This record gives sequence, C-alpha cells and structure tokens, in this order.
Amino acid sequence: QNMVMSFRVSDLQMLLGFVGRSKSGLKHELVTRALQLVQFDCSPEVFKKIKELYETRYSKKSSEVAPPPPPQQQQQPQQPRAEALPLHSSYDRGSAVARTLPTPNIDYPALYGKYLNGLGRLPPKVAKPEVRLVKLPFYTTLDELLKPTELVPQNNEKLQESPCIFALTPRQVELIRNSRELQPGVKSVQVVLRICYTDTSSPQEDQYPPNIAVKVNHSYCSVPGYYPSNKPGVEPKRPCRPINLTHLMYLSAATNRITVTWGNYGKSYSVGLYLVRQMTSAELLQRLKTIGIKHPELCKALVKEKLRLDPDSEIATTGVRVSLICPLVKMRLSVPCRAETCAHLQCFDAVFYLQMNEKKPTWMCPVCDKPAPYDQLIIDGLLSKILTECEDADEIEYLVDGSWCPIRAEKERSCSPQCPILVLGSSDVNGLLPPPAGNGENGKAPADVVDLTLDSSSSEEEEEEDEEEDDDDEGPQPKRRCSYEKGLVSAC
Repeated sequence: QNMVMSFRVSDLQMLLGFVGRSKSGLKHELVTRALQLVQFDCSPEVFKKIKELYETRYSKKSSEVAPPPPPQQQQQPQQPRAEALPLHSSYDRGSAVARTLPTPNIDYPALYGKYLNGLGRLPPKVAKPEVRLVKLPFYTTLDELLKPTELVPQNNEKLQESPCIFALTPRQVELIRNSRELQPGVKSVQVVLRICYTDTSSPQEDQYPPNIAVKVNHSYCSVPGYYPSNKPGVEPKRPCRPINLTHLMYLSAATNRITVTWGNYGKSYSVGLYLVRQMTSAELLQRLKTIGIKHPELCKALVKEKLRLDPDSEIATTGVRVSLICPLVKMRLSVPCRAETCAHLQCFDAVFYLQMNEKKPTWMCPVCDKPAPYDQLIIDGLLSKILTECEDADEIEYLVDGSWCPIRAEKERSCSPQCPILVLGSSDVNGLLPPPAGNGENGKAPADVVDLTLDSSSSEEEEEEDEEEDDDDEGPQPKRRCSYEKGLVSAC
C-alpha cells in the first residue's frame, strides 16, 4: 500500500488500466480505487505489476539524482495536499484482515469495509466539517459501515453509477441472523443505505436524488415510491427513508457490492451505510413511559406560570380549558403527551402519535402544527392523574392557583320552556298536548287560564262566564276561544 500511495497519476492510471478499472478522475479518486484493488483483489499478477511500476519509477530517478527516500518519508511533505493520508495510515492494519477474512477470532478494525470503488472522494480532513444525518427515532445505530460520502459524477452523463464494495464482520452477521423478525422476511437488525444532500451546516434529513436505483449484488432493491396528491397542482411527494439492503446481502465472509444509480442534475448528494436496529412504536412508547414522564407538580407549576405570564392572550385570566379528547383520533386520551417546546397545555395521545409516525414520519404536533420530535416528547403527569380521577367529563379547566375543575356538558333541556308558547285550543279538543299533571288539590290543575286574544276587561268577563258554565255542568267544557292550557310553563 505504501507503494501505491507513492504513485503518480500516470502510475495509478497504468495500474488501473492493467486490471480493467476506470482511469478517469482526480488523483485521490485513483488512489481510492488502487487501494480498493490492494484490499480485495490483490492477485500475484497485480502485486507484480505494482512492484514493477514502483521499481521503474525509482530506477529512473536514481539514475539522475540521489537514491529516493523511503516512500513514507517522500509522502510526508505532500501531506497538506493529500486529504486522506492520515486515514490511509490506519488502513495498513486492515490489509492483512482482508486476506484472512474467514478467521472468526480476528478483531476487525473500525475502518474495515470503507474502501470505495468510484464512490466519490476520500474522507476529508478532520478539521473540515463532515456531512451528518439526523437521528431517526425508529432506528438505533449499531455500527457505521460507511461515513456519508459524496456522490461524484464520473462523466457528463445525466445518469451516473457509483459502486461500493464492503464486507460484514462475523459479529455483524451474527447480530443480523439472531435478530427477531418484525414481519416475515424483515429482520430488526438491518444494513440500511441513507442518502442526503451534501450540506455540512446542520444534520441532514434523508433525501433521494432523482432517478435513484439501488442494486445489491445482482438484484435491485425496492425504493419507496411517491405518495399521490389529491390537491390539484401539487406534485406527489416521496417519503425518503433508509433503504433496507439486508435481504439481498451475503451474510457471510463474502464481499457485497452496492451500486447506486442517480441523476446528475446539479445538486450534490452523499450516501452512508449503517448497521441499525429497527424499533417499533410499542418499544418507543415503553421507552417514553420509562424516561419521559413529567412529574405532576412540575406540570402544575407550568400551568400557574402559563396563566401568570400570558393573561391577555388567548388564555383567560381566570383559567384555561384543556380537552381530554385526543385531536388525532377524537377519542379520550390514554397517554397524554406533548412536546417540551410546545407553548400550549393541550395534549395528544402518545400511542396514536407514535403509530402515525411509524407509518408516515412527520413528527409534527397535531395541536400547533410545529415540530414535535420524539426526543422532545413528555408525558403530562398532572393530566394523567386527572384522567383517572375525572371519568365523567371530556374537558377540564386549569385555574390560576394550579388547581382544576371538570367541565361537564349541560344536559338537554327536557320540556323546560322559558318563553310563552301559543296553543290553539285546549288539549282535550285538538290533542296537541297531553293534559298537564295536576299540582293543585285533589290532583286537579290550577284553573288559571290566560287568553292573549282578549284585553284585560274582556278576559275577566269571560272567566266569570266560564265559572258559571262550570257550575251548571258536571264536568269541564271545552272552550271555544283560543287559550293557554292550564298549568303550562312558558317557553320560547
């Protein structure tokens, strides 16, 4: 490998051309391919060619000048220009590993499997910022197989191919084989490919380049498609997630070849390979219940502070109402949850929130529509306690002192009118209303009847005539004038 590191561009091109590899690219790209060749495909013929090129180069120089210094000393002055020279010094320890791959007791170095074949440039200097990917709640990273590496086009074609060759260690293979199955054929421990923009300013979310296709060994891997859009003029969106390669890989000492096909349309992308353990929503919920519960007293203090600091906003000075119904599924809360960064006291159900993000990860609060990532979620201990104590109400009100009271829905008013109701004729004639229940003596209804069609004087005369008729007859007689039913309560 020291011989390869001392080669010039012409030497590297001759070596790569000898084995039928691509000779195009910058020097660090040629060095990468040559080192990959030494790592995995160093046959006696290749080694002989490397030695021949090395001896030819220094034999020419020795005839003109003094004998050349050792390769390591010669490369020392060029270290500021060769971006990955410090990294290649650690590769020497892994060269013997590749030739003794089947041995199970070898302690494989951390940088094993990171040689690239046409997959962009070598890792940059330590001082230069690197591309970072955001942490995904449903994926726990076990090993980093390949750091985020830029996809560099090899020519001017719109469709580019970038291959990568790597092998799994026996420990990694054992982790995959012994992992449980999330569903038939899908292991919880996986090798995943993640792609993002080449941007070092902040952790990047997964983002696919156009025309993406991923080939593992001899088979193409399934890549998530586009979500159709029901809105006119809105383009369909593609969920960019880690791509599971495990089911197409060789789980043995053999090397695996991954080829990423991508569209070169001006934007720069980087790819990384990771060994991960995929989590379920039930596991994340249990973890949240273990470490994410906020004590009721802290929640009570937050309520008091909220009412004290924000009295003139949307919150009333006397209190604030909080619904016990989840805004996601319109059902009663079981695990009240919200993000620590949310300004509201309203909660949503953690069970349904995690299940929703397991299918389509957005991590947006359904109350305020602001980011609510998993690592910022808390379970409201005070509201959890209220839910067990208040089972007959769907809403509560927090008061200024931190206490609370239930707000129960008003019962339907059954026959309790508050305004006058005009009844044409008596009930025993037209059958519109049943006879009122008697509240007077002997179970008879009070005899007070008011007729709005008459004035006060004619009403008194009519009442006197009615009393005389009642005295003569055995029972009450139906009235001919429109009047109110006896004992009827006014209604609107």
